[in-house]
Amino acid sequence: MTETRQRLYLIDGSSYIYRAYFAIRHLSNSRGFATNAVYGFVNMLLKVVREERPDHLAVIFDARGPTFRKEIYPEYKANRLKMPEDLVPQIPVIKDLVRAFNMPAIEEEGFEADDIIATLAKKYAAEGVDVTIVTGDKDLMQVVSEHIRLLDTMKDKFSGLQEVAERFGGGPEKVVEVQALAGDASDNVPGVPGIGEKTAVKLISEFGTVENLLENLDRVKGKLQEKLRDFGHQALLSKKLVTLVDDMDLDPDFESFALSEPDRAALTKIFKEMEFHRLIQEFSSDERASGEEYHGVLDEETFCALLEELRQARRFAFDTETTSLDPTRADLVGISFAVTPGKAWYIPLAHRYLGVPEQLDPAMVLGRLRPLLEDPALPKIAQNAKYDLQVLRRAGILVAGLAFDTMVASYLAQPAAKSHGMDNLAADLLGYKTISFKEVAGSGKKQIGFEEVEVEKAIVYAAEDADITLRLAEKLEPMLAETGQEKLFHEVEMPLMEILADMEWAGVRIDPEFLGALSGELQGKLVHLEKEIFELAGGPFNIGSPKQLGEVLFERLHLARGRKTKTGWSTDVDVLTALAAEQPIAARILDYRSLSKLKSTYTDSLPKLIHPGTGRIHTSFNQTVTATGRLSSSDPNLQNIPIRTEEGGRIREAFLPAEGNLLLSADYSQIELRVLAHMADETVLKESFAKGEDIHSRTASEVFGVFPEMVTSEMRRQAKTINFGVIYGMGAFSLGKDLGIPTREAQTFIDNYFARYPGIKGFMESKKEEARQKQYVTTLLGRRCAVAEINSQNGSIRSYAERNAINYPIQGSAADIIKVAMVAIHRRLAAEGLGTRMVIQVHDELVFDVPEKEVDPVTALVREEMEGALSLSVPLRVEIGVGKNWREAH
Repeated sequence: MTETRQRLYLIDGSSYIYRAYFAIRHLSNSRGFATNAVYGFVNMLLKVVREERPDHLAVIFDARGPTFRKEIYPEYKANRLKMPEDLVPQIPVIKDLVRAFNMPAIEEEGFEADDIIATLAKKYAAEGVDVTIVTGDKDLMQVVSEHIRLLDTMKDKFSGLQEVAERFGGGPEKVVEVQALAGDASDNVPGVPGIGEKTAVKLISEFGTVENLLENLDRVKGKLQEKLRDFGHQALLSKKLVTLVDDMDLDPDFESFALSEPDRAALTKIFKEMEFHRLIQEFSSDERASGEEYHGVLDEETFCALLEELRQARRFAFDTETTSLDPTRADLVGISFAVTPGKAWYIPLAHRYLGVPEQLDPAMVLGRLRPLLEDPALPKIAQNAKYDLQVLRRAGILVAGLAFDTMVASYLAQPAAKSHGMDNLAADLLGYKTISFKEVAGSGKKQIGFEEVEVEKAIVYAAEDADITLRLAEKLEPMLAETGQEKLFHEVEMPLMEILADMEWAGVRIDPEFLGALSGELQGKLVHLEKEIFELAGGPFNIGSPKQLGEVLFERLHLARGRKTKTGWSTDVDVLTALAAEQPIAARILDYRSLSKLKSTYTDSLPKLIHPGTGRIHTSFNQTVTATGRLSSSDPNLQNIPIRTEEGGRIREAFLPAEGNLLLSADYSQIELRVLAHMADETVLKESFAKGEDIHSRTASEVFGVFPEMVTSEMRRQAKTINFGVIYGMGAFSLGKDLGIPTREAQTFIDNYFARYPGIKGFMESKKEEARQKQYVTTLLGRRCAVAEINSQNGSIRSYAERNAINYPIQGSAADIIKVAMVAIHRRLAAEGLGTRMVIQVHDELVFDVPEKEVDPVTALVREEMEGALSLSVPLRVEIGVGKNWREAH
């Protein structure tokens, strides 16, 4: 193709839709509308535009209704599966998107997209245009010419005359001849049974056309001649079906295909509806702030003016710029403020590069800001304030009066949002594209620290952060009210945010020598296990390689229950667990994996996380991540330390109190079952909890129909599995798998359970119905837990959502309860002048670093606040232990 000719790209839109749909699964917006095909399509479309840079482009779709091929052969495409139900409503959105990009979306009744593409390609190629057809469909190879080629973007492969010749044994005219003989199963084009593409190529290479082949059958030998004699009529029919119409009566204006500026307002509207945050930012119809009201504070006069604005403000937003994402190691580079939307200031304090302008003295600035930032009567707004509080604390300022955290507010007001980061919130709620960090600091190996960013760039970037935070607060405040989340926000989540900042700041002491010794022990066990595994396997191999492991288990040892995937044998935990009951090698591999993970994740890694300045580890408690309101933790993840295994328990031994102190662990007893009994108003369960009975033994007695004294340990184990399985919406298949019993028997257990506890069955059905109606369920404190895919047309997705609809209110209420307790305990510890510090929260457990003399009063205080956090129709109970390390305390 020459570069002097204009370049037209014709995209097979219908093919793209299906490819996008199946390439990306399980994607939907917060209302449960499937968005996977839309998202995949727009990204495939943008890939063509960005990488190929065409002059002209059009997208071609199949029209609804039958085509002329159906009239020729009613069975044409008869074996095609019905279009997936969740794809159907996405197609109009995709076509609207194409039009919003100001690209033609062409379709013609009675014809397929391929016919339109063939017609347009030949027409414009004859008029001096180089045409690229973007498709994965081999049918369009029949229109390839010197100036027409195909592009399969999924394979990044072009096909021209050479590729056609290599596949079909000649020019594009041979494509229909070969396909006529070989047929096409996907379109139900019959061809000649028993003739594949390779055989068809050989025959057409010799005879030229199907007609000539059929006229010279005497030259074809054996069964092939018989097949052609019997089914030659099908070959002729197939030739009509596969031959594309390339002379349709189409005469569009070529210039209407010219790429032009998209309709950003239309795109932004669609992207907001689909909740494509990155694309909203990229194609936002709103222009960025000009920066005229973003001021740098580089002299004392401007600084004094800013101080006066802050003093007179009803409230203000602030944001910090630092040297690190870790607040315990981050040095302050600058701080920004906003009082009214569109107007903000940035005070650079520690920018360092050649030619940097003179900056104000950090000690003077922070000294004069301190009274304002520490004034509890002056309300302040921040995004992810927990980070800023610690950064400023490190700089000597204890911020007070934190009234609004936009990230936390978004988490409550729009729980189905996939991100609560400022950039996404700005795009979603304000239609605003923020300046990205990489725009000012670069990316990858060339990225510089913010202290090296030019002050002029930093002013606009940092001031924008404060400005957008203020604007987001004004947008989110009424949303909290509309969704009934105000009380939860102000009385629980905002106070909790400050408590988590304190906990992160305090950190927890660990014993690196103990962990080093334990790591050595684990290594010894791993070496021993490796030797056993190699002996059982008949030789060494890489145990960490799923490919090699699969080959050993299912090809060398020929073990049963193997399951193939696209990449080879599956060796996941389900497969190995199923094998482990009978095959010692599988049990050893599970042990090996478990110990290896403990060693790499904890015994080897925890000592590296010890802060050089504090000698403690400072985990991050994530407040805005889980769907239920539960806290999670990272760097390190304390939630995943196993406590039921000896090795996992020993890792907890490494967590120590401060010198002279003890650790106190307070753990709610069966809180989720207690919440279930209350929410379901289930009389039998409530009575059992009120009497302090062993709930699992009581359930076993009810389900198995025996007197309590006749309940065996196995019955109790099974009842415990059922009790907790119900919370997670477990069905008979999963329960049977967990208990190692047939599905039918498991179903009998479940039926008996619901017969004895009818309130629970009613609760479960009511929660599923609530989710179907609202796309969310609520906790006891009114927290909304999104269940966006509850009405999905996909059965497995819908079932998963139904299980969440049951579990979320229970788990979310338990999370609310412990949060209420944390707020109350923290306040009392401060009010009573105690030196005890809350240091860890994991699931239903709180851990405190307690001076020895405070153990008794703190035990009483913690029990009182945890058991009285929320008034339920069943008593809340807390198990408290004290020890020299976390394991001993728990």
